[in-house]
Parts: sequence; structure tokens; C-alpha cells
Amino acid sequence: MATLKDVARESGLTVGTVSRVLNNRGYISEQTREKVYEVMKRLNYQPNEMARSLSKQSSNTIGIIVPHIVHPYFAKLISNLELAAYNNRYKVLLFNSKGKEEKEEEYIEMCRSNRVAGIVLCTGSFKTEKFKNLACPLITIERFIDEGTAGIECDNYQGGTLAAEHLIHCGCRHLLHIGGVSGQSMPADDRKRAFDDVCRRRGVEYMAVDPGRANYDELNYYPVIHQALEQYPQTDGIFASSDLIAAQVIRVCKERGIEIPSQMKVIGFDDVNVAALTTPGITTIRQPVKEMAESAVSMMVKAVDGSMVPARSVFPVSLVIRESA
Repeated sequence: MATLKDVARESGLTVGTVSRVLNNRGYISEQTREKVYEVMKRLNYQPNEMARSLSKQSSNTIGIIVPHIVHPYFAKLISNLELAAYNNRYKVLLFNSKGKEEKEEEYIEMCRSNRVAGIVLCTGSFKTEKFKNLACPLITIERFIDEGTAGIECDNYQGGTLAAEHLIHCGCRHLLHIGGVSGQSMPADDRKRAFDDVCRRRGVEYMAVDPGRANYDELNYYPVIHQALEQYPQTDGIFASSDLIAAQVIRVCKERGIEIPSQMKVIGFDDVNVAALTTPGITTIRQPVKEMAESAVSMMVKAVDGSMVPARSVFPVSLVIRESA
């Protein structure tokens, strides 16, 4: 079995240099990194991850905690986080909390016991006191907490403004917003606040529906959409807080004989793959998910190295026009 010394000898480098490459510490040129990894592959060298984490008090692993793995937005986010971590020579431990308090608490302890270098938190139901004395960087995405190292958000208020302005520009005068989880405060609530502000300013009728926790957990918004259209039959424009909800709006409208976009305009949020796969395609607010994921990992790496990072970063969003509005 090949050893660290074998890798150093075959690559023509010192043991210390090879160790720095494996532990991602200090400046190492890309050429040197590639040489070390090529020799490791050729010699079939397998570093002892447990020993490395014990020696340096943390591993080259990032813990990622999400409330869903099948939701299109989180699937896209996870994919981009994993790629960004890989590009920075980190591995990921992925935890799917499903919003359950006991699972979230267990996963925090698993992150601690695995000596993760940092945690990227993408769920909104944590009690923040759990993060006191975490002893590693905590990066949040679409949530800001005082205990966090840095928070990454998209400009939700800008997104709600763009959606309202576009629907009104398209001639809609009886608008409906289908939002996030009722009773749970999140940065995404700014989408609704902006939508409300624009409608009030423009004198346009506006109603809002906030689905329950069960709808979010099961990703099933059909009953909420049916009930809303029965309650507000004059609705001619809908802003859905995710493309997943917007896709279900399109299906419900088809079942009810409502034509899109002639009778109903629909705008989603996120710009995940489903937005381009429905018929009609979903006009949506694009989150720069790739850039947000890269920033989250970059900030975590900098924080691990002891560098200062901004407490809060807000990324602009944009309107992507397709056939639904």
C-alpha cells in the first residue's frame, strides 16, 4: 500500500508539500496540485481522512443541511454547492432535514463529530441557539441569523417588484400571490412585501395565500391553488413563490379550463429546469443559484483560513420571459 512518502518521492516534492496539498493549506500552485493528484491516482494512494481530521482538528468536508432534496430549487442548489466544494478540494456531507427539529439537531451533532470544516445551512426551521459555540464557520443561504458567519440571499424584494410590474404591464388587474410557508419568517417573505407595495402603489387589486407546512413538506400545492381560484374567481394574474408552485398552477388552470396566457398570466420564481419544461413555459424570476453557491463555498473557505467575510451578501435577480406571462 502506497504511503505519503511514496507520493512525495514519485512527485519529486517534500512530504510537507504533499501534506499541504492534501489538507488544502497554504498557497500551492495548480501545477503542483495536479502533479500530486496524478501520482496519488497512479499509486492508488488513499489518504486516511480520519487521521487527517484529528491532526488538523477539522476535515476537508463541508456539511450541507437542506429541507428537501427533491425540490427543484434545492436540487439545483445542492448540485452547484457540491461542484463549488469540489473545485475547492472539499467533499460534502449532505443532510436532508425535511424540516424536522429532531433530525436537524442530530445533523448538527453529526457535523461536529465529523469535524466538518464548515456548515452551509439552507433550511429555515432551526432554533438559532443550536449554533452557539459551533466552532466552525456557518454560511446560510436564503436565511440570515446572528449566529452565522455569513448570509447569502437573492434580492427577494427586487423579485417581487419585477413580478408585480410585469403582470400589471401585461394588463392584469386582479392579482394573486401564492407564497411561502404560513407562519414561518424567511427572507423570501420580501417577495410578498414587494408585490404588495407595487400593487398598492399602482391601485391594483391583490390577494395573498400562504400554503401550510404540509403543502411545503409534500410539495403538493394543488388543493391550495384550487381553493384560491374558487375564492378569487376574478384572478387574472398569479405570482407563485417558486417555479414548482407555478407549474402546479398551470396544471390546475388546465383542469379548470382557464387558458394561459390569454385568461391567466403566471410568473414563478427561481428559474429551475421545470420552468422551461412546462407547456406553456414559465415566465419567472431568476435566482443566480450558481453564483450564490460559489460565493457560499468561497466565504466558508476564507473563514476557515481566518479571513474576514461580509456578514450579508445580496445577489440581484432578473426577469426571464417565457410563454406564461
